Amino acid sequence: MSLTGQWRHICVDMQRMFAEETPWHVSWMATVLPRVTEIAGRHAERTVFTRFIPPEKPGAMPGTWRAYYDKWWMMTGEHLPREMTDVVPPLKKYVPPATCFDKCVYSPWFDGRLHHALSGLQVSTLVISGGETDVCVLATVMGAVDLGYRTIVLKDAVFSGADETHDASLELLGNRFSVQLELTETEAFLSHAG
Repeated sequence: MSLTGQWRHICVDMQRMFAEETPWHVSWMATVLPRVTEIAGRHAERTVFTRFIPPEKPGAMPGTWRAYYDKWWMMTGEHLPREMTDVVPPLKKYVPPATCFDKCVYSPWFDGRLHHALSGLQVSTLVISGGETDVCVLATVMGAVDLGYRTIVLKDAVFSGADETHDASLELLGNRFSVQLELTETEAFLSHAG
């Protein structure tokens, strides 16, 4: 693997609300956190932390999102302390120069802001870490592929709350999209990223 041109590390939803004791707690995050911290520490200026931001109230979202937040009402802004949407402390110390990008749906590409910002910097390659593999990481990867970015998924730096769908997602990405994305491990990536 060689890294040429402009690249960015997109770290998906490594937030306190997934790391701490909430209904959305994902214990696997602790396993990948050291790898993600190493990447962000070495390349903070190239790191973008996406943050999934729930609405203040369930009714603030359209369609099936309303039903979703009727179920997860305790995770809306009127109940969840706002600091729980922050990036976890070991990563937050890299902001700045790392940046944060807030989104209200699974995909960071939905409203075009992230693609516009990256295009303005002539970014051609995205390196993906974070969680969850089978939800927001998958949405991030599929959008990146659709937009034509060279997409590299760090398979030992992504996580999920469900082993079966995590494994199935990595298998799907590796088998069905092998021309448009690469699966690699953090150490191999870092050895080429400097």
